Amino acid sequence: MTTPPSQPGRPRRIVVGITGASGALYARRLLELLLASGAEVHLVISEYGHRLLFDELEIRKAEFAQLVPSLAQGSDADDYRRRLVIHPNKDVGAVIASGGFLHDGMAILPCTSTTLGAVASGSGSNLLTRAAMVTLKERRPLILCHRESPLSLIDIENMRTLALSGATICPTNPGFYLRPKSIDDIIDFTVGKVLDLLGIEHGLETRWRG
Repeated sequence: MTTPPSQPGRPRRIVVGITGASGALYARRLLELLLASGAEVHLVISEYGHRLLFDELEIRKAEFAQLVPSLAQGSDADDYRRRLVIHPNKDVGAVIASGGFLHDGMAILPCTSTTLGAVASGSGSNLLTRAAMVTLKERRPLILCHRESPLSLIDIENMRTLALSGATICPTNPGFYLRPKSIDDIIDFTVGKVLDLLGIEHGLETRWRG
């Protein structure tokens, strides 16, 4: 599945889902880099995703300044804020639930096994899974960053079903050949791979140079 070109007259538009698997730092970094790239980001967070953000980043309310504090200061803050659209997960009638809403791909980071199974089975009981289903049926890139271990046979079969349906399974497995010196380096490795899969340019040193 290739990343479609953006429609004339609009920036690249990416849907991001956050669920309850550990990895809030991945989600924050992805949001930072998507917004910094000029993309319009449509964010949906599951119930346990909200708990994750609190447990790992002490985010009490999912709003721009708490989600991406590094972008909340400076002359570009208002522009970043405008391009981050946060949708309630219970609102299955939100715009990202419609195939008529044109976007350039969706990433779920981190992705729980529960969410993996829901998308694989076609369950659209909340906005996050419904948006993922619509992304698949419209043949747009869907990146599922599963972050649970070990895997059960159920997880493996769900991954197989999703891969056959056109999704990309992108586990949060760091590569150590770049000799990371910090947690930030490890985070950037996975986030850089997700950006590559979405066709978003970035300046991270995350690729093997040979």
